[in-house]
Amino acid sequence: MTRPAPRIVSLLPSATDLLFDLELGEHVVGVSHSCDHPGAAGRPVLTRSVVDPQAPQAEIDRAVSEAVREGRALYQVDGALLDELNPDLVVTQGVCEVCAVTPGTIDAAVRYLPGCLPAARVLSLEGRSVAGILADLTALAGAAGVPGRGAALARQAGADWQGIVPVPHAPRVLTLEWTDPPFYGGHWVPEQVERAGGVNVLGAAGTDSGRTSWTQVAALDPDVIVVMCCGYDLGENLAFARALRAPGSPARGLRAVQAGQLWATDAGALFSRPALGVVRGAAVLADLLRGHAAPGASVRV
Repeated sequence: MTRPAPRIVSLLPSATDLLFDLELGEHVVGVSHSCDHPGAAGRPVLTRSVVDPQAPQAEIDRAVSEAVREGRALYQVDGALLDELNPDLVVTQGVCEVCAVTPGTIDAAVRYLPGCLPAARVLSLEGRSVAGILADLTALAGAAGVPGRGAALARQAGADWQGIVPVPHAPRVLTLEWTDPPFYGGHWVPEQVERAGGVNVLGAAGTDSGRTSWTQVAALDPDVIVVMCCGYDLGENLAFARALRAPGSPARGLRAVQAGQLWATDAGALFSRPALGVVRGAAVLADLLRGHAAPGASVRV
């Protein structure tokens, strides 16, 4: 007997990317407001952010910090629409409450809807490292009924990761996931830096991103600074990086900035999401550590 095609709701962009990588795009019946895979255009949107993403970075940081401190969810899920879509599988995450919907937010959305999601499986992706991302890929493929595709993609991604040629000179690298105030990269980003041949000056593989200060950054004196503000594309990160060079910026006098070793990247595609783009992200880092920009992915500022 042929297994029925699953109806899948993806509530985070990385899961949507992985589902299309697994050739399951036609089975995605609903997405989050931040799922921007071209194939997901026009799908019903089930979430919204309670924070204005167009606000200045400092204002976003204040709003997020206040919500986290008060225990308020940063995202809302349309429970009624979720019930109407009647999915077999709902994909969410447990890595970062700031980045996307968590299982608790789904529970709150459907709590008062009798019989909602009686048969749906909720799969929470938990990868905090490159190995964890590949484990999530295989788990997602298994939950969606295509384990062979997942295993093959994971093998290829692992081979591509090992095939990245690191730079030999081991420059000291600071990655910035936010610039006002500054946050350094965590989770898989330190692995990407190390795979590219750099020495990561702040953050450890598998641990959360964290807040720092320009005083601490100046004391560390990195050779290279890479702006990869979480979820933003190359153009947006270029604007954030240029602001670091502006008169009055506390970063303007840093050695890396003065030496032309300030870079902007497409974080949404290459660094922010626990998806297969992190492999290309490490390769882009290796290129920029050699002084080479990758068209559409990185630029020297």
